[in-house]
Amino acid sequence: MRSLWFARLFGLAAALAIPAAVVFAQSAEPARYNTVELQADVQREVGNDTLTASLYIELTDANAATLANALNRAANDALKIAADFKAVRTRSGGNQTYPVYERNQRLSGWRGRAEIRLESRDFTASASLIGKLQSSMQLAGISFGVSVEARKAVENELIAEAVAAFRSRADIVRLALAGKSYKLRRLAINTGGMASPRPMLMQRAVASAEVATPQFEGGVSVVTVSVSGAIEVE
Repeated sequence: MRSLWFARLFGLAAALAIPAAVVFAQSAEPARYNTVELQADVQREVGNDTLTASLYIELTDANAATLANALNRAANDALKIAADFKAVRTRSGGNQTYPVYERNQRLSGWRGRAEIRLESRDFTASASLIGKLQSSMQLAGISFGVSVEARKAVENELIAEAVAAFRSRADIVRLALAGKSYKLRRLAINTGGMASPRPMLMQRAVASAEVATPQFEGGVSVVTVSVSGAIEVE
């Protein structure tokens, strides 16, 4: 009798548990169908408004202290010249000294390099300064790019265009699947994409007493905004 009572109690508990499981399954999110991943990109060419350049001097001496003094003097003189060009931001770059050995691994002297770096939106002033500095330094490279402020302004304009392009593609997918409408399930906007088709200009030449002022053409960079996400076609 006691065992029969426990059996009936267990059966009742099991029966009461079944509806709860059924209710839980019915409350789960239904499976989604016709979900499509999409991406749309928009681009715009923007004129490069910022120039960056680096110049350096390399010297060799049998005495490390004498070499360091000569390098420091050359870099200081260059910074003094650059100080007169208020539109150009100038700072010290890499400065290094390393030993030079003969074939028998005997120390024969020291070689060092001092560098300064320039950045400006005034290409004319930059060209004039670089021309002056090339009388005693060598030009390692010049590159052009879009300033942070200009890039962000363009990106803000492109966001609306990118979202519109995404919606246009979503409509194309809806029509291709013979759907009546679609729901936007996920959307992500990616900015910061920028490529410059103009390569870095490189020049490695022996400095001379007089150097003609170079002329620079900044070229353009391509700013890209991407919109990606998922839609569900109904």
